[in-house]
Amino acid sequence: MREFLLVFLVAAATTYLLTVLAREVAIRTGAVAAVRDRDVHAEPIPYLGGVAMLGGLIAAYVVAQHLPFLSLSDPLVFQDARAVLVAGALICAVGVLDDIFDIDALTKLGGQVLAAGLLVVFGVKFYFFPNGSGSQFALTPEESALLTVLLVVTTVNAVNMVDGLDGLASGVVGIGAGAFFLFCYQLSDFNGVTLATTGALLSAALAGACAGFLPHNFHPARLFMGDSGSMLIGLVMSASALTLTGQFDGSEITFGAEGSSPGWAVLLPLLLPVSLLVVPMADLFLAVVRRTRAGRSPFAPDKEHLHHRLLEIGHSQRRAVFIMWLWAALISFGAVLISLYSGPVLTMTLVAATVAVVLLTFLLPRVPAPGAKGVAVPVEE
Repeated sequence: MREFLLVFLVAAATTYLLTVLAREVAIRTGAVAAVRDRDVHAEPIPYLGGVAMLGGLIAAYVVAQHLPFLSLSDPLVFQDARAVLVAGALICAVGVLDDIFDIDALTKLGGQVLAAGLLVVFGVKFYFFPNGSGSQFALTPEESALLTVLLVVTTVNAVNMVDGLDGLASGVVGIGAGAFFLFCYQLSDFNGVTLATTGALLSAALAGACAGFLPHNFHPARLFMGDSGSMLIGLVMSASALTLTGQFDGSEITFGAEGSSPGWAVLLPLLLPVSLLVVPMADLFLAVVRRTRAGRSPFAPDKEHLHHRLLEIGHSQRRAVFIMWLWAALISFGAVLISLYSGPVLTMTLVAATVAVVLLTFLLPRVPAPGAKGVAVPVEE
C-alpha cells in the first residue's frame, strides 16, 4: 500500500508542477478557451492541462519501476501500463490539436478509435465474459476488439462531455480511480494473489494526476484540462478496467471477504467501470437522446448537461461541482463496497448516504440565503 501511495503522490506533485508550464505554453500557442454562450466561465482560460496530467502519469510509471515491491511484480504489469501510456499519449496529442486548432468532431473520433485500436494491438482488451456457473465465455479476436473500442470511445466521450464546470471532470474521474484502486487491491487480497496489478497501478497514478491538477482547475480555474486531458483520463480509466480480464482468470475470481461469489458479482470486472463513470455516462446518454430528438448531431454542443441543470435550480458553481462529486462517490464506492462486503451496517450506511445526497441535490438550493428577501440578517451594532 505504501508504494501505491508514493505512486499517487508522485503523479500529484508532478502534475501540479507541470501545470504551471502547461499554462504558459497554452497562452503562447493560443490554446485558450474563448467565452461562448454555452460556457459558464466569464473570461478566456488556457487549455493543455492534459499535457501536465500525462507528465504526472509518466513520472509515476517511471518511479514505480524502481520501487522494491512493484519492481519485482510480473512483467505484464508494466507492459500493460506502458501500452496504456502510449495510447494515452496518442489521444492526448489529438486533444492538443483540438485545443489549438479546433479540429472537427469526426477527425477527433477517428483519433479516439485509433488510440483504442492501439490498446487492442498491445493486448489491453477484453479477453472473456465471466458467468455465474464458475466458467467463462471466451471472446473471439473480432468480438474482443469491437467491445474494447466501444468501451474506450464511450468512456472518453462521457468524460469529455462532463467536463463543463471547473474541477468537475478531474474530481469525478479522480473519485472513480480511487474507488477502482480499492476494488483492484481488495480483489487481489481476497484471491490470495499479488497486490501488484496494472489496474491498481494505473488507478493510483490517475487519482494522483487528477488530485494534482485540481488546485489549478477548481473554481475560479486558472487552467482547463481541455480535450487533451478529458480524453486522456477517460482512456486511462477504461483501460485500467480492461487489464483485469487479462490478469485474472474469470472462472476463479472470488468476491467478498468471506470468499462468497454471488452470480451477479462475477460480472463486476466488466460492469464496475461503467458504474464508476455512471454520472458522465448518464450525461452522455441524455445528451445523445436530447440532440437526436431535436434533429441535431449527437456531437452538437448545448447548455443542457447535468451540471447546467444544477446551476439552473440554484446551486453555485462550486456547490454544483461538489454535488456531482458526491453522486460520483456514492455510486462508485457504493458499487465497490457492495461487491466486496455485505451486512446490514453497509446497507444502512449506503441508504443514509443516498438520502443525504438527494436532499443536498434538490432541497439545498431552495433554502434562502442570508440577505434574501424575507430573511432577517443580523446587523452589528
